[in-house]
Amino acid sequence: MSPIKNVAVVGAAGALGAPILKAIVDSGKFNVTVITRPASTSTFASSVNVVKADYTSVDSLTSALKGQDAVVSAVGMEGLLGQSILIDAAIAAGVKRILPSEFGSDLSNPKTAVQPVFGYKIATRKYLEDKIAAGADITYTYVINGGFLDWGLDHSFLLDWKSPEPKLFNGGEFEFSSTTLASVGQAVVGVLDHPEETKNRSVYVQDIVISQKKLLELARKVAPEKKWTPVTVSLDEQEKWANGKLAEGDYSAPVMYTYLNVVIFQDGYGSRMKKTDNELLGIKGKTEADVEAIFKELIAKN
Repeated sequence: MSPIKNVAVVGAAGALGAPILKAIVDSGKFNVTVITRPASTSTFASSVNVVKADYTSVDSLTSALKGQDAVVSAVGMEGLLGQSILIDAAIAAGVKRILPSEFGSDLSNPKTAVQPVFGYKIATRKYLEDKIAAGADITYTYVINGGFLDWGLDHSFLLDWKSPEPKLFNGGEFEFSSTTLASVGQAVVGVLDHPEETKNRSVYVQDIVISQKKLLELARKVAPEKKWTPVTVSLDEQEKWANGKLAEGDYSAPVMYTYLNVVIFQDGYGSRMKKTDNELLGIKGKTEADVEAIFKELIAKN
């Protein structure tokens, strides 16, 4: 496969898109275009070409993607369903590689794939792979990075350290893979830099394997003056609650995040990686000292 030089990013202003864009730009290896919605007021580095396009229009996105070798989608939950339009546009524009907005759990795991929170991502995978099976001249890479480490701590998702009674799911013993947003960005650069080795497959990256109990231990080390009394929460009970809410038609964030907890904080869902592509993609990993540094910064802000 010929080298990738021209790269478009969709969703580049978001919590995930911004660090991905930064990594691509900072690598100095690519000509970078950001595709934004017509109403967007986001600003970007002067080295980035900005093109406005209607995300709901195949024609508009096709025009925006002309001349691009690869497109990286970093759209959030609200944009996941519309990725079929982006796929059609990328194919029509002659894009060689698409990275859909995966960036999380391993959806090749059957138990994970059936979780309601991943419905749109599974639909996107099927749409894309069916297009390729039917002869579309495009390739893909899915980036699997587990839970976001820095974002997950900042938003009290991996550990609710902002509460005096943080929840430890099933006791908090399970060790899961986690990756910083900056390393996710580096993984994207690695994929774009190694198109043949990453063609039509998932790539797996992690910065650290860690448990909720260890996270709490590190938080206590950083802030010994703080008093935390953790509470053990059953994931089976949480899942039953979420299923009940879903049956009532409740698709709210608390329900969907519960399914993420089910996947991340226990065995059987592929959230602790058995193999990684860290070496290929240039991921150096993080230490417990790095996690302490994240806690220091976050606790100082709160």
